[in-house]
Amino acid sequence: MSWHPKRTLAEVDAILCAPGQPLELETILVDGRVQRVYKNQWPSVRQFWLWSSAEYANKTYLVFENQRYTYKEVFDRSLKSAAIFRDVYGIRKGEAQLEVGICSRNYPEYTVSFFACHLLGAVPVLINAWLPIAPLIHCLTITQCKLIILDSERADRLEPEIKKITKEAGATGVVVMESHEGKGNWKGMQPWETIVKNYKEDPSKVLQNDPKIEHEDNCLIIFTSGTTGLPKGVLSTQRQFLTNTLNAMVARRRALLRRGENIPAPSPQDPQPGILIAVPFFSRHDNIAAGDSLSSPLLSSTQASQMSATLGGGKVALLRKWNPKEAARLIREEKLTTTGGVPSMSVDLIESDLKGYPLESMTHGGAPAAAIIAKRARAAFPDVILSQGYGMTECNSIAASFAGDDYDARPTSTGFASPVNDLLIVKDGKAVPRGEIGEIWIRGPNVMKGYWRDQATTDKAVTKDGWLMSGDIGLLDEEGFLYIRDRIKDIIIRGGENIDSSTVENALFSDGIMEVAAVAVPDEKLGELVAAVVSLKPEYRGKITEQALIALARTRLPNFAVPVMVVFQAELPHNPAGKVLKSDLRELARREWGEKRTKGGSGQTLRLRLDYCESA
Repeated sequence: MSWHPKRTLAEVDAILCAPGQPLELETILVDGRVQRVYKNQWPSVRQFWLWSSAEYANKTYLVFENQRYTYKEVFDRSLKSAAIFRDVYGIRKGEAQLEVGICSRNYPEYTVSFFACHLLGAVPVLINAWLPIAPLIHCLTITQCKLIILDSERADRLEPEIKKITKEAGATGVVVMESHEGKGNWKGMQPWETIVKNYKEDPSKVLQNDPKIEHEDNCLIIFTSGTTGLPKGVLSTQRQFLTNTLNAMVARRRALLRRGENIPAPSPQDPQPGILIAVPFFSRHDNIAAGDSLSSPLLSSTQASQMSATLGGGKVALLRKWNPKEAARLIREEKLTTTGGVPSMSVDLIESDLKGYPLESMTHGGAPAAAIIAKRARAAFPDVILSQGYGMTECNSIAASFAGDDYDARPTSTGFASPVNDLLIVKDGKAVPRGEIGEIWIRGPNVMKGYWRDQATTDKAVTKDGWLMSGDIGLLDEEGFLYIRDRIKDIIIRGGENIDSSTVENALFSDGIMEVAAVAVPDEKLGELVAAVVSLKPEYRGKITEQALIALARTRLPNFAVPVMVVFQAELPHNPAGKVLKSDLRELARREWGEKRTKGGSGQTLRLRLDYCESA
């Protein structure tokens, strides 16, 4: 698509960040580093919550099944929870141990607990509820959570170990929210509803004792998903976490300004925006879609999604687990304006009976399927504005983003750096020119404080002057738009040629394909060859062949990047945060390739593939 923006990127950012604007910038010294920061950013999540809950007091805030709460109702619940945290479990700012571990599926009480922590200046620790038992225990104990909040499913799993966990963490209590969904009583744990019912003190005392939380105070710990080893706790300050709430406004505002329009002032007569959240609160996705709270908050990290919605007075509808029919019903009934998530969720909605619904915004991650999904999304929802971006847990989600015409013109990009972020492409210790591939480095006030109790690993990830080394491979084009090519460890090197797996995956993606993963298989002559593992939608199984996909790849890829083998799987393996486990798929592909080489595969077909590969 060719289009001519009405304003340059420099002109847009000059308007966006001008004095008096919400995104006004200033340059200050933060922890010994010179940083561009948002001048009007709240000093703490506490101040943010006090403002938003008062500003939108009577608007609907949370919707979950038969539960509905206004902003004021959620605030009142968070205030009482904060009082209980303080009076019953001894959680106060200034104490050596003030972490509160939350390990649960998405419930309204999760949000209540999150804001309750911040009213006190405590640090919520958001733990992946789908982790296996060993890393789950690791996350709870390494962060020394003084209070542990679980749902009934996690309570069942942890009950045999809870005495040991409580002792190692030094916890003063373990509570179970929504305990009626389980057996109701667990050894070493208490139903949260009982604690709330029995608390008779005045919660307003929490507001009378200002903990004086500042920009650089600790705010949040969230664990990296990782595909190997134990999860790492990413610690962020108030400034680092809240920067993302404002970064989430950038994409849509830039899109309007690039189109020649002005940013409209919000009006009380505007319909309430609403977002569907079906991804767990503990989740942050690498290469994820960016957001904007101007008219509706788009999905970035899930926690950031909620913060963006809260900033704009939006309604947040929670889904217990992903169900396309239930998602479509909820969007219609609640008049939600925004949805998104991993690419497969977008595909499900595109193919649902929601087609034609006036959806304002749809986001999906910077996955290889994004370009094709975007085309289909516009066909299903003609008025939708698509947005995409790039970020990771270690920079609190968003570092680059874009929307609208810029996105349409560059569907394989993941956006332009946020006003407070710098991007650098580095190879062999040197910054490379525009257009050349290297590791993506990120700098800005949203880069983490560090990995929890792991300074050595922090030093390997963040330079002394504040550059986060992402581990992702990419490039910046002449205008500064970012393109993700691969993870460093996922690059396939065939006879000296570097092949990024995302390009191969994108080439293979077509109707009927659910997921694609390109991985390396060994070759004595060339070192590595390209193979692909593919899952098909049920209705296409048996109708798409290996030969057809390889033929398709030959029309879209240089010869050296064409897969020599396609392996079909009903589903690709994922880690608890939804990332494809390529380590598992490499082993699968190597075994399959070894068998084909040993047995001669399908005879002439295998020989032709090898000849084609070796001559490419």
